[in-house]
Amino acid sequence: MTIFANLGFDVLAVAGEGDADRLVAGLGIDHAVEDPPALERALSDALSDVELVVVENLATIPLNLPASLAVGRVLAGRPAILHHHDPPWHRARFQHVTELPLRDPAWRHVSINHTAASEMAARGVHSTVIYNGFEHSGRGNRDSTREMLGVDEGERLLAHPVRAIERKNVPGAIALAEATGATYWLLGPAEEGYGHELARLLRAAQCRVIRHAWSGEADIYAAADAVVYPSVWEGFGNPPLEAALYRRHCVVGHYPFATELRGLGFRFIDPSDTATLHACLEGPDHDTLELNERLVSEHFSVARVAADIAELLDRAGWLP
Repeated sequence: MTIFANLGFDVLAVAGEGDADRLVAGLGIDHAVEDPPALERALSDALSDVELVVVENLATIPLNLPASLAVGRVLAGRPAILHHHDPPWHRARFQHVTELPLRDPAWRHVSINHTAASEMAARGVHSTVIYNGFEHSGRGNRDSTREMLGVDEGERLLAHPVRAIERKNVPGAIALAEATGATYWLLGPAEEGYGHELARLLRAAQCRVIRHAWSGEADIYAAADAVVYPSVWEGFGNPPLEAALYRRHCVVGHYPFATELRGLGFRFIDPSDTATLHACLEGPDHDTLELNERLVSEHFSVARVAADIAELLDRAGWLP
């Protein structure tokens, strides 16, 4: 929103709930849409004075399919940017959904990486790639964060900043902590029915386990000695790039976007390479940390996102 405002737009947020300028009942993830025409009328009213609409993932993931389809009907033929994060084919329970992503000749589509753009193209949707943007939020307080977590000065701490679901590979992350004599810090809650399995895994772990959410991004990376992210699947996945931004080594799995990141030159630790992880815990590889930090600035800065958005709007003739 800040980027669009800086380009000269008056920007407002439209949502089904939460902190938005205009609320439209029925747009929320858990909202029941019992009267689609009424929702369309409400959307039309909310967007009546809007010249360009940016749709964030609602035209992509079928968490509320009736709302997605209503948005598509209201925006037919109108200038719109559809920002795609989670297409239905990325999740087994949505494999049957063929209505999304929405498409219309008047719209422009944006994918979050080249892997996703290739998948979209294979389904007949041309999209521009604009990576997510990251900015440093400060140094973080290592000592006070570790003190709050009960972590001793010499204790090795591996952060796993994820929700606990199957594809995040919690067993692999625990194994890395066990192999390096480190404490395993899981930040997110169990979701998608993974609670029972997570409890079993944590009971069996041969390392110290900390389960503690933390809101300060900079503090998380300051407190951790390294980051583990051995996921088997991610559509994007922010932690490896956040770790690079905050100069922390990161163990990264082999999901498709991680391959794209490695192709850009990022140096991540392979989940099977516990020897390198152990060495980095003993003493950071500063050349690797400097390289990864530079690559984040080059490819994933907010300034880069702003430039890419401006170029997209210019090509479409939609700049103010």
